[in-house]
Amino acid sequence: MTPSSTENASANGAAAPDAVRTVPSRPPFRVGPLSLVRRPLMVLVNLVMLAALFLVVCINIGRGDFPLSIPQVTEVLFGGGSRIDRFIVMDLRLPRSLTGLLVGMALGISGAVTQSISRNSLASPDILGITAGASAAAVALIVLGGGGTFVGILATVGLPLAALVGGVLTAVLIYTLAWKRGVEGFRLILVGIAINAMLTAAIGWLLISADINDVSRAQLWLNGSLNGADWSKVWPVLCALVLIGGITIISTFTLGALRLGDDNARSLGVRLQSGQATLLLASVALAAIATAAAGPIGFVALAAPQIALRILRTPGPPIIASGLMGGLLVVGSDLIARTILPVELPVGIVTSALGGPFLLYLLVRSNRKVSA
Repeated sequence: MTPSSTENASANGAAAPDAVRTVPSRPPFRVGPLSLVRRPLMVLVNLVMLAALFLVVCINIGRGDFPLSIPQVTEVLFGGGSRIDRFIVMDLRLPRSLTGLLVGMALGISGAVTQSISRNSLASPDILGITAGASAAAVALIVLGGGGTFVGILATVGLPLAALVGGVLTAVLIYTLAWKRGVEGFRLILVGIAINAMLTAAIGWLLISADINDVSRAQLWLNGSLNGADWSKVWPVLCALVLIGGITIISTFTLGALRLGDDNARSLGVRLQSGQATLLLASVALAAIATAAAGPIGFVALAAPQIALRILRTPGPPIIASGLMGGLLVVGSDLIARTILPVELPVGIVTSALGGPFLLYLLVRSNRKVSA
């Protein structure tokens, strides 16, 4: 376009090509120094998932030898109901459902963070071996008891901190071995799978060399079970979810920048190494504490972020929706394990049975993308 034609275009009110104005795709929302973007679909979907989660929890609480209807359970949860109903709901059944809910939310958030950092939909704490590291430390505590200096320390700090130490050490080892001028998602997964195999072998060795009574306890825990869950298991997971989950939600911008790649994240002002380390540590802590509370519940951290991503059609796994979906998967699987199946099974068996086909679907879909 010549200068004269540009002047004529300006005179006629037409904008020059270099003067095109950009319009935000979503309307902003500002409250004081806080600036957000309105996402009505995301808010609506999260509210629907929250309502569905409340409904599933009420159904799960109501099923048992002494059945209760949803209105009866709801009445007790809001402070009413008879004395026997309050005893059944608050003392016997609510801790189990809450433990499953909180463990599922912790695993869902942990999986969303791990998949965002690695930029790979197949990455999750159970695939990478972080859950196996937490399990190995917990099984060592259960099986070996107070024998040995290191195991004696684990016995002192208790099962949750033992699993946390095992998960953190495993994550550090995986991160170190996968480091090569940065962390690439594919290399991280390969290293994690190898570490997972070695830790699984170590767990098998511990079970073979242990006393039969300790083995039965550890084997039940390794299947991922909510049996015997009480309020003492609810509070540690709740505190971890509030504190560490809050950190991940606050770090949403950093997480979104990390999904764009290392160079783009640096150009956006993100401190790459400290950001990756902080978020990875948060993911490891959530997965380890969830594992300590209910055992290794497989495939929830893998499937929940991907299901939430497909529902909301977001560029990466959404944090809050992934947590809600994780809670739905665990509580729903516990409901299936207790009421639908002829024999009550640990919840981890049901989630693995449902998550295995989903993993195959992700593998086939990923393979088609590579072929295309």
